[in-house]
Amino acid sequence: MRAHVRRGQRARDAGQWMAAYAAYKTAFEAADPASSTGLERAEIAGELGLCELELNRHRDAAEHLTWSLSQLVALPLPMKRRFEIGRHKAAFVVAELRLAVDPQDAEVFIDGKAIPRPDRAYQLFVEPGRHTVRARAPGREDAFHVVGAVAGAEHEIVMHLPHKPTCDAEEGAPVSPNETPRAVSSPAAPHTERPSPWASWPGTARIGGIAVTTATAAAGAVFLLRAHVVHGDLREADVARRAHGWTSHTCRDAGAPAACADIHDQVNERNLFATLGKVSLVTSAVFGVATAASFFTELAVFDAGPKASGLRIVPVTTSERAEVLVEGAW
Repeated sequence: MRAHVRRGQRARDAGQWMAAYAAYKTAFEAADPASSTGLERAEIAGELGLCELELNRHRDAAEHLTWSLSQLVALPLPMKRRFEIGRHKAAFVVAELRLAVDPQDAEVFIDGKAIPRPDRAYQLFVEPGRHTVRARAPGREDAFHVVGAVAGAEHEIVMHLPHKPTCDAEEGAPVSPNETPRAVSSPAAPHTERPSPWASWPGTARIGGIAVTTATAAAGAVFLLRAHVVHGDLREADVARRAHGWTSHTCRDAGAPAACADIHDQVNERNLFATLGKVSLVTSAVFGVATAASFFTELAVFDAGPKASGLRIVPVTTSERAEVLVEGAW
């Protein structure tokens, strides 16, 4: 194991990340409590994670670095800082799943792949996108959960596996000859309500409203920025012309220079972009308010789901960028 570590260190120092990865991976797989200390295993896992980060294997890097930092050992401070920085970089690209399962001995599968049972709670990393989590245990019904993983986000999932009904066991039990057989009643089929045709479109409309709000706010910022640039050019040119003897009445005289036509075009361009910017920002504010109002009127109109609490939509616009901050739950 230690020979693999030394080989990995030499390859890492030479910038040969693939060779370093292979050496540290072999060392990590060979390390066990009988032949290594907890500190050695934590160091190997952290170095392996940093190699994976250099090779853009962000999910594996996040898992190995997290495992290394979670060990109850005193890593050297410089090494610990390197591992923490590497974990932050890897976790920013992938999504983190914190999973709690009842019962704790249930088997867990993500996208059909079995996940080893941890010592404590599940702390997993997945690529951004849609993933299916399944849990199963003897005597329990399977539980499923579909998560839309977002890069850099933490997703907490709680899965409870209910006990299987006992009617099947009672049906297979032997009947005493002196006992009159009882008719086994089949469980009533659960009543399934047809989804309301209005249940799906409000969410789509909200997404559209947020998109339009963002687009119009961005367009308004671009228009205003362009108007500001043209206005600055006009001011600079005006200072230069006044230095050559121009006055405010030069372009109003009958024999005005030909450059006055260009100045007039620039003024019109500035006014046009300023008007478009203001109109776009007003439109963005209207759509933002309408989208926010939809969250508070859904219960009254459609009698659907719980009311969103703590919702806040804040358009943010500067001369360099425009965005909309949406906070809340829906």
